[in-house]
Amino acid sequence: MNDQQAPEPFEPVDEDWQTALAVVAHPDDMEYGGAAAVARWTAQGKKVVYVMVTSGEAGIDSMSPEDCGPLREAEQIASAAVVGVDTVEFLGHPDGVLEYGLPLRRDIARAVRRHRPDIVITSNFRETYGGVFLNQADHIAVGRATLDAVRDAANRWVFRELVAEGYEPWNGVRAVWAAGSPESRHAVDTTKHFDKGVASLAEHKAYLAGLGGAMADPQEFLEGFGRGAGSRLGTRFAVPFEVFPLR
Repeated sequence: MNDQQAPEPFEPVDEDWQTALAVVAHPDDMEYGGAAAVARWTAQGKKVVYVMVTSGEAGIDSMSPEDCGPLREAEQIASAAVVGVDTVEFLGHPDGVLEYGLPLRRDIARAVRRHRPDIVITSNFRETYGGVFLNQADHIAVGRATLDAVRDAANRWVFRELVAEGYEPWNGVRAVWAAGSPESRHAVDTTKHFDKGVASLAEHKAYLAGLGGAMADPQEFLEGFGRGAGSRLGTRFAVPFEVFPLR
């Protein structure tokens, strides 16, 4: 007899919004699971903006950071265009050694005030992806800083220099969504936009070539990721999110 219980079904995410800001550590972070969801939303007429905290310059072992960073920025811009995102910003923090702290919170809060989104998206910032597969330190730092930066963006008296720069407080963020979290309870159906997600990841040509292994095959990796979530939403493919309501 198998006493292991099946995981609970996912609830659909709320899609009654118009603008989203995605804040992640590296080029490719959105593409490893989230890009198909973005393709769905831009097809609905929603606006999604990408903010990369780093340029991913430490991500290819065979390439110096000075050469890698600009190449990965270009790949990310091309990747975003596939799913209907035409604004991609890079904050210029150093790849691989991000630290949670006030400078990171301030820069993300500035981006939130600048773009004034309804929803803020980040990547999984739990210690693992479920089980023993460890998360990266950069992902953890950025996700946790994003949660706090959204609140910082709403408070006039936190990072007062942002007001002096012309960025008035923004308290319109309804929720922060962490894609791919093992604590996810919600998901979005990406079945009709799965191919767009694969094509978006495939634009990271140099990164995938340097990566190798199972994660270097966009179709195979995203099929496994999407099917697992889809089985709990009652669809073929889906992207899971841990939802943190703010309103």
